[in-house]
Amino acid sequence: MLSISNLSYFIGGRPLYENANLHIKPKDKIGLVGQNGTGKSTLLKIINGDYQPSSGEVQKAKDCTIGFLNQDLLSYQSDESILDVALAAFKETLALQEEIDEVLKKMETDYSEEIINRLAHLQDRFEANEGYTIKAKAEEVLEGIGFKSADLTKPLRTFSGGWRMRVMLAKLLLEKPSLLMLDEPTNHLDLPSIQWVENYMKNYEGAVIVVSHDQTFLDNCISSTVEVANHTLTLYSGNYSFYKDEKKERMEIQQNAYENQQQMIKQTEKFIERFRAKATKSNQVQSRIKALDRMERVHEVVNDEVSVNFKFKFSKQSGRDVVVLDHISKAYGDNVILKNTSARIERGDKIALIGANGKGKSTLLRIIDGSEPGIKGRTEGYNVIKSFFAQHQLEALTLDNEILQEMTQAGSNKTEMELRGVLGCFLFSNEEVFKKIKVLSGGEKSRVALAKTLISEANFLLLDEPTNHLDFQSVNILIQALQQYEGTFVTVSHDRHFIKGVANKIWYIEDHEIKEYPGTYAEYEEWRARQVEEAVPEVKVKPEKKESQKPRVNNPETQQAKKELRKSEDELQRIEKDIEKLEEQKAVFEQKMADPGLYDDDEKAQKTQTEYQKLIDKLADANQEWEELVEKISSLQETLA
Repeated sequence: MLSISNLSYFIGGRPLYENANLHIKPKDKIGLVGQNGTGKSTLLKIINGDYQPSSGEVQKAKDCTIGFLNQDLLSYQSDESILDVALAAFKETLALQEEIDEVLKKMETDYSEEIINRLAHLQDRFEANEGYTIKAKAEEVLEGIGFKSADLTKPLRTFSGGWRMRVMLAKLLLEKPSLLMLDEPTNHLDLPSIQWVENYMKNYEGAVIVVSHDQTFLDNCISSTVEVANHTLTLYSGNYSFYKDEKKERMEIQQNAYENQQQMIKQTEKFIERFRAKATKSNQVQSRIKALDRMERVHEVVNDEVSVNFKFKFSKQSGRDVVVLDHISKAYGDNVILKNTSARIERGDKIALIGANGKGKSTLLRIIDGSEPGIKGRTEGYNVIKSFFAQHQLEALTLDNEILQEMTQAGSNKTEMELRGVLGCFLFSNEEVFKKIKVLSGGEKSRVALAKTLISEANFLLLDEPTNHLDFQSVNILIQALQQYEGTFVTVSHDRHFIKGVANKIWYIEDHEIKEYPGTYAEYEEWRARQVEEAVPEVKVKPEKKESQKPRVNNPETQQAKKELRKSEDELQRIEKDIEKLEEQKAVFEQKMADPGLYDDDEKAQKTQTEYQKLIDKLADANQEWEELVEKISSLQETLA
């Protein structure tokens, strides 16, 4: 479908790519990974035609269409409603609707056979394009990524950049291009929206390339991983977790090969040095010198997995209760956030506050901090020293300060050597500590602000989206730091890999109340899944009436209803067994489709995908039949009650 051959791309003489190759097949789900600055976003722009390669070529099939979600779309504005912006994905169908409207207007005065035939033809095409469902599809996608029904008619320009980006994502998903390219799609999504996009991507019919620092999102969406490193592209036939394991094995093999080669080189050099002056050995010496010159050198492995050791110092330890919230309420006009709710944070709690945007997570964080005005019922414990990290603190950094100077002004009383050690943990080494804040990227500023937060000697941390702008390596460093932190913290985050690594309690806001799950995020997910399963309605047959009750007259209508009820109940049991078998078959198919080896044979992969789709349709029909039977049984039971 799309082929990248011998691609080279230089920026100011510095190579981003040299002779890189990649082949993208239909239905490929590729995660593009690598450290910041290696050229992931640049590669997407080269594929899209925004940048021209220095050499090499990008070839695509004639019928290949590309949809590209990138951060430049944050600035896009329009006076149209977000629903109309999303509906623009259906250009051909909307054009047909306009033609139909014009023909209908003409038919007010023209009843010729020609115009009637034209209307029929247009309506057939409109129906073939599923024109009557496009509005419902657009609404489903927009609501899936977090918009409320009331938002759909509001102008796009009234939303923030992050929400506008969601609209552009919805439009792309509705367009269904052959190749969908997503650059950090989860940056502006909350957790429920991320999970919705994951489910959508799993069943997406086209190919996908996604750049993301959300490891769980990648694991759930992709079937292969391409690493951008050393100016080239390396393919791994599995998701992100597979890539990490496989890369570790490859690195071990490469390191062993490097060490063996180095040993052989040393032995050869010793031989050359020892017998260089002996005429009888001159031919052997020259032969070995040439062999060394021709040898393709194995590079030593550079391990980018960083292990850090933080030494946190508390001048004081907090009391057992850090913050107590007792029957607090908060509303913005008619928008009720919290209502008469209570919660307690105890020393040693590592709390992740999760949920959809708009539920009041950041407001609750400010209430816990004590900076939200008008709150009654908040009590702060003994010896609590707080430190609050939020994204606006990146702007609070002094732009003309050097990194080390900024750290010195944090008031931690650490020596320069200690501060250098902390900065080293956050990937600022040697002369990099003298960089000016104003030249740093967003991710680098985040690392500086987080480092300042962690050296503050606070025994209680409040962290609002601390992983924003961080790459994989930096997120893993932050996880290690918080695992070693002996104080208490509350963090708001949508990064499930991060939450899984640090939290021992989960908080969420539901029905204007603070709810708590006393366990890890993995345990919370399992519990939540069980809750959803238990919420599925069960069909219960009403108990038989006792003899003391007045019997129902067995008229013909009643007899027929009873007969119909028994038949429907038997049919319901059969359908439930069928659904159970279909679910098992679906699980087998999904296991097959998760195997990267399947896609080595295009014909076999296509056949499997077709069979899987037939199974999905069959399962949908069975579920529909089950719902209809449930309604029928309920109706019959009411008739006989």
